[in-house]
Amino acid sequence: MRNVRPITEEEVKAFTTISANAYPGIDLFDPENRKRFQERMINYQKNGIVRHFALFEDGEMRGVMRLYDFTMNMLSVKLPVGGVGGVAVDLLHKKERVAADMMQFFLQHYKEKGACLAALYPFRPDFYRRMGFGYGTKKNLYRVRPGHLPKGKTKANLSFLTNKDRAAIQDCYDRFLKRNHGLMERSSFLWDEMFTRPMMHTVGVKRRGTISGYLIYQFQRGRDDHFLANDMLIRELVYDSAEDLLELMAFLQSQADQIERIIFNTQDEYFHYLMQDPRNDSGNLLPQVYHESNTQGVGIMYRVIDARRLFRVLENQNFGDVSCRLKITLDDSFFPQNAGGFVVDFVNGRATVTNGDAHEVAIKLDVAEFSSLVMGAINFKKLFEYGLASISDKAYIVLIDRLFAAPKPICLTEF
Repeated sequence: MRNVRPITEEEVKAFTTISANAYPGIDLFDPENRKRFQERMINYQKNGIVRHFALFEDGEMRGVMRLYDFTMNMLSVKLPVGGVGGVAVDLLHKKERVAADMMQFFLQHYKEKGACLAALYPFRPDFYRRMGFGYGTKKNLYRVRPGHLPKGKTKANLSFLTNKDRAAIQDCYDRFLKRNHGLMERSSFLWDEMFTRPMMHTVGVKRRGTISGYLIYQFQRGRDDHFLANDMLIRELVYDSAEDLLELMAFLQSQADQIERIIFNTQDEYFHYLMQDPRNDSGNLLPQVYHESNTQGVGIMYRVIDARRLFRVLENQNFGDVSCRLKITLDDSFFPQNAGGFVVDFVNGRATVTNGDAHEVAIKLDVAEFSSLVMGAINFKKLFEYGLASISDKAYIVLIDRLFAAPKPICLTEF
């Protein structure tokens, strides 16, 4: 008999062993690393940041995962989102649907808590796409010479920030969150922890007692053969205005005598416009004469776990001023209670889920693609062109695109 439940403090060691074997790259076989990992688990659990669950069969632990209670800004509406990470299966019990059973528990757990959405970072995108998770916004990695960034007009408002500035930094992030679809709220505990990492440094813009922008960075070796080649890895960049952004860029631009490359990881697809020369250090040339500027990766994935409730939660959101009675039919073999058809009546952009079946136009797609669509990661026209969605009347494609138009979601939270 299988069951999934929160682990006890006495089960932390067994949890760690399964994690160590599943992710040998994090080196939990080292006694000191193992000890720190277990202490962090206990600390997180006590502070309610992360809850550790395991699947048991015949009294033995077979698989483990971490669950996160997030609040996300979706289209200017704050709503609960379930996050999952660290999914791992005992090496002796692979291919026995342990991960699948844990994931179904995860989806049901958050549906019962009232969440409409779930999110994760995939160890393999194809594995989670089969479970109904859709791709979010890709991440772009830029390796830029400092001298190719904007010089900015001043650095007069810049200063190094410390734990004393934590509340003001959090206020700056919270303002950024309100303006950006997809961002997750952060607890005070996570902000406190940020300043316990000695390798992290924070520079901020202070104006009239308010922090209006900040960047968090760390140094890393640029080359292994000598100590003078160094890069700066930007871990987070947040700002209120273009003025604040350019002052932070002035700080980075002025490091040209010491730093080889500034490394940005960003979901901003237009970021290359900020630079005088966006080329990275690969020297690669794509046909015909396209200079490699960045590398891209597929990362965070989203999943709708209660489509009907999602539209009820977003009832005050304006869906493009569209008036249309739309039937949506979802394929969801992994979480069947979310599958099937329902009708949403949009009146001047306001959504109401109806009980009847009368509709003007109908669309059908898998829950993975629907999740990407409602998050704004892709438009309906592209899904239709790729054969990933169907529609009863192609004349409505432009209207459906307007209905689901949204900025691409960004996420700065690692989990």
